[in-house]
Amino acid sequence: MDIIHLLPDSVANQIAAGEVIQRPASCLKELVENSLDAGATRVQVIVRDAGRTLLQVIDNGFGMSEMDARLAFERHATSKIREAQDLFSLRTMGFRGEALASICAVAQVEMTTRRAEDETGTLIEIHGSDVVRQEVCSCPVGTNIKVSNLFFNVPVRRKFLKSDQTELRNLLTEFYHIVLVYPKVAFTFVHNDEIVLELPAGTEKQRIEAVFGNPKRNVFTSNFVDVNTETDLVSIRGFVIKPESATRKAEQYFFVNGRYMRHPYFLKAVQNAYSGMLTADYQPSFFLYFEINPEAIDVNIHPTKTEIKFADEQAIFQILMAAVREALGKFTLAPQIDFDTKGSIDIPLPTDRPVERPQVTVDPHYNPFHTRGAMYPDRQQPVKGWESLYEGLSNNRITPNTLNIDSAPMWQHGRYIFLSTDEGLLLIHPHRAHAAVLYAQFLEQLAHAQGAMQQLLFPEVLSLQPDRMILLEQILPDLRTIGFELEQLSPDSYSIQGVPAQIVNQSPIPVLEDILHQVRTCGASTQEQWRKQIAASLAEQAAIPSGKTLTDSEMRDIVTRLMALPNYRRTADGKTIVSLVTDEELSKRFA
Repeated sequence: MDIIHLLPDSVANQIAAGEVIQRPASCLKELVENSLDAGATRVQVIVRDAGRTLLQVIDNGFGMSEMDARLAFERHATSKIREAQDLFSLRTMGFRGEALASICAVAQVEMTTRRAEDETGTLIEIHGSDVVRQEVCSCPVGTNIKVSNLFFNVPVRRKFLKSDQTELRNLLTEFYHIVLVYPKVAFTFVHNDEIVLELPAGTEKQRIEAVFGNPKRNVFTSNFVDVNTETDLVSIRGFVIKPESATRKAEQYFFVNGRYMRHPYFLKAVQNAYSGMLTADYQPSFFLYFEINPEAIDVNIHPTKTEIKFADEQAIFQILMAAVREALGKFTLAPQIDFDTKGSIDIPLPTDRPVERPQVTVDPHYNPFHTRGAMYPDRQQPVKGWESLYEGLSNNRITPNTLNIDSAPMWQHGRYIFLSTDEGLLLIHPHRAHAAVLYAQFLEQLAHAQGAMQQLLFPEVLSLQPDRMILLEQILPDLRTIGFELEQLSPDSYSIQGVPAQIVNQSPIPVLEDILHQVRTCGASTQEQWRKQIAASLAEQAAIPSGKTLTDSEMRDIVTRLMALPNYRRTADGKTIVSLVTDEELSKRFA
């Protein structure tokens, strides 16, 4: 009996849809990219219930004929390529011909479309890969596609969707990836009948300002410098932030040939260009646009097309790093690096004398774990006493029970607290110690709703971008639990009436912005996860500053509370709080 058989097209489409359409944001990406490939200059996105109920994209592109409209929903039907060789000269966003077929397999889809030369348009309705109707209709030029009840026939997939706030943030994130690279196209984003973003056509800098700027504050793009370099290998333009304006909330975007991409290797190049100019934990914001021969990249690696392979990544790494340094060098003391039009870095060498090459002698028999005897230099002998290197590292070496904090000698020198113990000298980082204590305290308050609130004499107004606003509403109950009193003023702003007692002497706006950044950056999607990020961010900002001079009672209070924690050695993010210098280590320094 034969056991191998072909799957029905509807089943095959559902399986393929699992790779292409993972959530409403995936659907938005594919539909808007199709609109852009169709030459649209105006795109409207309408969403209801974060894309679960409705996701609609309306454009004024070329539209389609009746035959093309029907064929567009077939798998591997595309107008972008005709043969395999075309994959190496792609200039369009889509090319696989999978998106519409995948969407139709897991949703109820209705599309109307018309070309400029046609008097009437075409209406097609498809439910779960089954064509319900196709008829002539009256509609404007362009395409209007409605995706309703996403995953209606795949309840397991629908069950694993996140909350509406999380899915809406994912939709906006995907929307940003597209609108930032197409500034000459006007975009509108509507959610539950409210306009979230309305972006007119303009320049790249105007689009960045419209998305990330805040009209009630300083101009966002005024803190950026232009990057512009052209080589035979790649052209790079865009904007990087001035070092003094960098924050912990970095907006970092790479685009190549009109397509958003993630590239950790190139991110390292930008970070290297800022080497020595940023303090710890600060990241540079940037918006960088690459133009390169399509034959030199491969976008056909992953269905999302955000992971892109470059033929000569190392050369582009150097060009990018040099371009950013050159831009920063116009406004800072960063050294400038010149490079020729072929993409190679030009390093001038002295010509008045020959280059002296260093002479290095290498012992191929050297082994750091062996030494040679005086009588037999060719015979290797094992090193003795290496075990002493690891003495004092036992978790039980220093415990709260072995310390008498009230009477033990304790003093502060510079940034550290020194505590004399029977085992040696204990070094404590007071800022991290205080942060660890506060972190445990905030987590306890969040768990038992015991936060203490301090009313502000002069309330402050917090204005946020749409995606940050959605995130704030998601974690708002826990912010109120911890001590924030927030009152909504408008769709994009809240009035801060009160704050946790521990941060009463700080401006609450940067505190809340950092909390939102930490929750967003860490991808916290559950209450337990974002509570940890809220506690960690508050603790870091409320802790005593590094280097602050403490009184004896303040030092002993911090150390006592620190030693009462289950894990007093490291902070929540793994940084060392206490370090022991044993008596033996001290003795060796005077041997």
